[in-house]
Amino acid sequence: MLQEFETYLRQEKRYSAHTCLAYLQDLQQFSDFAGCTALSDWQEQNTATVRGWMVSLLESGLSKRSMNRKLATLRTFFKWLRKEGRLSDNPMTRIQGPKSEKRLPVFVKESELDAQKVAALFSSDFEGLRNQLIVELFYQTGMRLSELIDLKEAAVSAQHLKVLGKRNKERLIPIAPELVSKINEYRAAKRSLGHDHPNLLVRSNGEALYPQLVYRLIKEILSTLSGVEKRSPHVLRHTFATHMLNNGAGLETLKDLLGHANLSATQVYTHNSFAQLRKAYGNAHPRALKTP
Repeated sequence: MLQEFETYLRQEKRYSAHTCLAYLQDLQQFSDFAGCTALSDWQEQNTATVRGWMVSLLESGLSKRSMNRKLATLRTFFKWLRKEGRLSDNPMTRIQGPKSEKRLPVFVKESELDAQKVAALFSSDFEGLRNQLIVELFYQTGMRLSELIDLKEAAVSAQHLKVLGKRNKERLIPIAPELVSKINEYRAAKRSLGHDHPNLLVRSNGEALYPQLVYRLIKEILSTLSGVEKRSPHVLRHTFATHMLNNGAGLETLKDLLGHANLSATQVYTHNSFAQLRKAYGNAHPRALKTP
């Protein structure tokens, strides 16, 4: 049954492989808690069982944010069971998740991502060119990890990248001539090794990248360049968004560049931008200047 649900997530909901895996892990965790081994067990689940699971998750130290993600998995699963005619009553209709604490996106300072500083970290061989390109693609386009790994050779032009985002939604991201030059230099190195994989970015053996490899690379690079505590590809996505807003980009433009479904997801970056505006105001306005 869970395999059928996974097929539904992939084909109808168009979720990424990473998201599907997270959903299945959440369901397995609830299944272990509730003792669900067959469809009849799922049909017997009720609000009390779900709330008991929530209590156990809180007692284990799980964050409210993570709990809400797990509850979203259950909502999707039970809704699917009803759609398939395998369930008469959905226990999730009376479940409300805990209010999550608002967290501002972590980002790297512009000075810490100076082009010369970044370039100095990499060699001129294939891996060096590729790794530098990975960092620049994250920072200059704001793409997600899954989008970078799946980026195709055919989707790269001299003006833009064609990115396949969540739920297979395509978007175009403009790229600067400097980034185009780095892409071309990397492509030349890739061809010299005889690699013809359809993905733009590959390993030294010509095979596709995998998430953990990219995570390790970004963690190492950010550890060298910045003092931010969180170090992941998504931090560079946050950095792209924050720097764009700080330098005059509009929210609607940023929403399209990031591939957000609605503006509310983009507005979280205005908090960081306002902090920059407030600092500039405090340093420049006569009434706000501190007395020596």
